[in-house]
Amino acid sequence: MKSSATTVKDYLASLPADRRAGIEAVRKVILKNIDKDYDESMLYGMIGYAVPHRVWPLGYHCDPKKPLMMAALSSQKDNMTVYLMSVYSDKAERAWFQKAWAKTGKKLNMGGCCIRFKKLEDAALDVIGEAIRRTPAKAYVDSYVKILASTGRGPDGKKISKKSSKKTSKNTDAGAAAKKKVATTKTSTTKTSTTKTATTKPTTKKTAKNLTKR
Repeated sequence: MKSSATTVKDYLASLPADRRAGIEAVRKVILKNIDKDYDESMLYGMIGYAVPHRVWPLGYHCDPKKPLMMAALSSQKDNMTVYLMSVYSDKAERAWFQKAWAKTGKKLNMGGCCIRFKKLEDAALDVIGEAIRRTPAKAYVDSYVKILASTGRGPDGKKISKKSSKKTSKNTDAGAAAKKKVATTKTSTTKTSTTKTATTKPTTKKTAKNLTKR
């Protein structure tokens, strides 16, 4: 459920006692493992953990005024939910997460970036903590930028124009052609110089013979 609370403290205070205890326990694990370059705040009606603008000035490309969120925690109508964007966007990380969770013997209720559990006992807290620890802010930003690039977008989320791409390609081709021309010219000059040297040597010998005869 989306909350209208503006602070984490107010959000926690608004929850029923049993839910509050569960959310606080998961929050404690997140805070223990999260990189110092993330900030905790209320985002999208949930407790969010995001890369602040002081670290990533461009923010979230769909809404640059908002920081780039990596994880979140909320109390929903039927369950508690942890959101892990790193697990959602990285196939290798997702595979690791699912395998690590399976080893705990607990049932994983997962969809996209959401990990749901009705009771705290159903959550593999160590795995959640490790997933947070494995995602430092700078590495998360790098991954985010690569994902944008794979869709033809720049770091700010804007589409990279085809004209710019063609222009860059033409400049690259022109540069390569110029380098080839310079190399060819040098080779030609070297051959000419060698030819002149070869021609000069016999003439010198002939002149020496003429002087001897005299």
